[in-house]
Amino acid sequence: MIDRRALRRAWTRPSVWARVAMLTLIVQLVCLFAPLSATAQNLSPLTIVTASGVHNFQVEIAADEAKREKGLMYRRYMPADRGMLFEFDRDEPVAFWMRNTYISLDMIFIAPDGVVTRIAANAEPLSDAVVPSGGPCIAVLELNGGAAAEIGLKVGDKVSHSFFKS
Repeated sequence: MIDRRALRRAWTRPSVWARVAMLTLIVQLVCLFAPLSATAQNLSPLTIVTASGVHNFQVEIAADEAKREKGLMYRRYMPADRGMLFEFDRDEPVAFWMRNTYISLDMIFIAPDGVVTRIAANAEPLSDAVVPSGGPCIAVLELNGGAAAEIGLKVGDKVSHSFFKS
């Protein structure tokens, strides 16, 4: 015969294993989102002016070799209003690739005065194909793939950020 009271107590009282499973899930979620909150602390405002209007973004800055080398590698997600600005010491041709980068990106090559010189749209994730600047540039802005088309960005449009000469 089944003891219904014991069965009811077993189903209504959380077991030790259920608590362990819940705690494990919480720890995994914290570990998953910790990198997003860490990068969010070092954001800088950037504005792009196109024929469709003014578009505001918050960007991480890659101003040294270590940050430029890692870039947006290993990220699985980036909010729509975010990006990364790669700042260089000299106005010269550069080349990028998408190794270990899981999200499609638009690469926007920018002159010292903030003028867009080239747009490489929807770069293929995880590709080792070289994406050249096509000429000298002082910075590269990476946005989510398709963002440049969405805001109507064209070569000759202006990017405003404290890094660029006015």
